[in-house]
Order: sequence, then structure tokens, then C-alpha cells
Amino acid sequence: MSWCMIRPMKPTKAMTIRLSADQADALETVASVEAMPVSEVIRAAIAEHIDNRKKDPAFQDSLKDRLERSKRLLKK
Repeated sequence: MSWCMIRPMKPTKAMTIRLSADQADALETVASVEAMPVSEVIRAAIAEHIDNRKKDPAFQDSLKDRLERSKRLLKK
């Protein structure tokens, strides 16, 4: 194995999700057609969702409000 192929593994966290039978079937179909593991399709969807929230002004406003509330609670 070449030295350039070895990269340190990022820490991971295992999670469990519950899907309806229809969602699971659709997910498995998408993964099969794209020749990707189901877990990679899920990670890609989560990454896209997070990126969309980062670009959403309403979400950002809500996040700032929540952070400010938390700061106020910690100061009490």
C-alpha cells in the first residue's frame, strides 16, 4: 500500500435510524442504482441537509436565538 493512500480515520459515531418499509426499500434501491453502500447514501443525504441549513437564513436566526438563550441560562 502506498503511503499516500493511508489517511488517519476520522472519529465516527454509530447511530440507529428507524425507517418505514417503503423508505428502506427506496433507500436500498437508490444505493443499488448508484452502486454505493446504504450508509454512504445516508451520509450524503445528511451532509446535504446540513449544508442547506447552513445556507438558510431562518435556520441561522433560530440557531443564534438558541445560543443566546443558552448563554443567558448559563449566566444565571
